[in-house]
Amino acid sequence: MKKAGSKNQKTPLPERVSPQESVCNRLRDIRKKQEISQVELAILVGLTRQAVYAIEANQYLPSTHIALRFARALKCRVEDLFFLANPEETVEAEYIGGSTPPSQPIRVKLSYVGSRVLARPMAELDDVLNFVIPADGVIQERVKKSSSGKRPHVRVQLLNFSEVIKKGILIAGCDPALFLAGEHVRKMNALAGITNWTMGSANALRALQRDEVHMAGLHLVDMKSGQSNLPYLKRHSPGQDFVGVRFASWVQGLLVQAGNPKHIHGMDDLGQSGLRLVNRELGAGARFLLDTLLQKSGLIGHQLLGYDHEVRSHLEVARLIRDGMADVGIGVEAAARHYGLGFIPLREEQYDLIMRREFLQSHPVMSQFLDAMVSQSFRREIESLGGYTVTEIGKILNW
Repeated sequence: MKKAGSKNQKTPLPERVSPQESVCNRLRDIRKKQEISQVELAILVGLTRQAVYAIEANQYLPSTHIALRFARALKCRVEDLFFLANPEETVEAEYIGGSTPPSQPIRVKLSYVGSRVLARPMAELDDVLNFVIPADGVIQERVKKSSSGKRPHVRVQLLNFSEVIKKGILIAGCDPALFLAGEHVRKMNALAGITNWTMGSANALRALQRDEVHMAGLHLVDMKSGQSNLPYLKRHSPGQDFVGVRFASWVQGLLVQAGNPKHIHGMDDLGQSGLRLVNRELGAGARFLLDTLLQKSGLIGHQLLGYDHEVRSHLEVARLIRDGMADVGIGVEAAARHYGLGFIPLREEQYDLIMRREFLQSHPVMSQFLDAMVSQSFRREIESLGGYTVTEIGKILNW
């Protein structure tokens, strides 16, 4: 029989949760993100594995003492692990998704940008992501506002917790690797999240200038100097206190069907009869590159079959070519690799994340986002996608 106070004695099981209590329990999510087993966590906090299982299943509510032990073991705050749930909580938000909110209930992603709360339809994420990423809330009704309001306001019933939503970073950009960055941030902080709204560089910058996103991804090259992003920022956002973070250098080129059956070797070949092009939207870096190179080749864009067929992302360009809906388009090498396409390199570009300078210090998870970007695991993963160079990733760019 073990004596009281023995080293191997386990802490008594916590009190059972009352059915009336509603507590949000993130213990399992955070433990798994840190790749710690239930047995390992039980040893760290002095409980049995069965007790840890019961707490994760929300069958028992830990005492303050045990909750503090969990927080210390997982290097987070107690309120990151356990907090009161309020499923009836609602917020008022600006509707970003058209001039008039739809009359039927609609799922939205929420973001806190400065003093603003913004609601954007989940359908704008992507056809697939719309069904795999949970919404933050559902629009209940439109809120009457004075005519001076720039955007309609809506009341949103939360499906997520406001503490979690406030820790999200909203990025406008077209780099598919940004989705991976979000997953690496969540390894460090299970409550943090990165949401990437896919759009071209010029539109992303305009969204940043309107304070609708936290960061904008740019890859716009000045044809005279060959310099990325800075000349465009000087022309289109003079006097604004922006700062950048280098994400990666990547290669843009022509995406062609596997085996290159149309024998495309350069821009001059885009003029061949019957060749079907798929294009990016106005303002996208790929569109700027295409129009510049067509002009140099003496080709007129609107005379090319498919020039007016616009899509919103590198991956969509690649998918249409793979499916035989187009023969060629401009995109990044990683998209070509993903869909097994041929790739003809055209130019190396810098992809930078632009933000307001105060955001570096004011956002609660910005430091973790930067740490995730420069981590060895993320650098190795993004390089394995193909076409990325990350020697300067995380570098702060002051202008």
